[in-house]
Amino acid sequence: MNADKPCGLDVDGEYVELAVEVFAMLADATRVRIILALRDGELSVNELAETVGKPQSAVSQHLAKLRMARIVSTRHEGTRVYYRLENEHARQLVADAIYQAEHTLGGTPRHHHADQESGTA
Repeated sequence: MNADKPCGLDVDGEYVELAVEVFAMLADATRVRIILALRDGELSVNELAETVGKPQSAVSQHLAKLRMARIVSTRHEGTRVYYRLENEHARQLVADAIYQAEHTLGGTPRHHHADQESGTA
């Protein structure tokens, strides 16, 4: 492996297959919506179900998969379970995918408008 590449970013690196598994995990609109809902902090299953517009049972199943993939983690408070993103990478990965999707629409993507308004274009 090339020692100049950070964090396993080699073409033949051991993390390529794991990265594919992460993409597969995120290849579901409900799971992407859950990650977007959790980007600002933790929520309960009921709050997530209301936010993403899906039944609580379906959201629970998606959360179980995201937990197994270590994308979300939990905190218990009495009988309630709160979910949060395990780290900032899933949030950033989903945000970048949304930004990339905006580029497919043609014209100037919305996220570039925000950059221009803040003077960071």
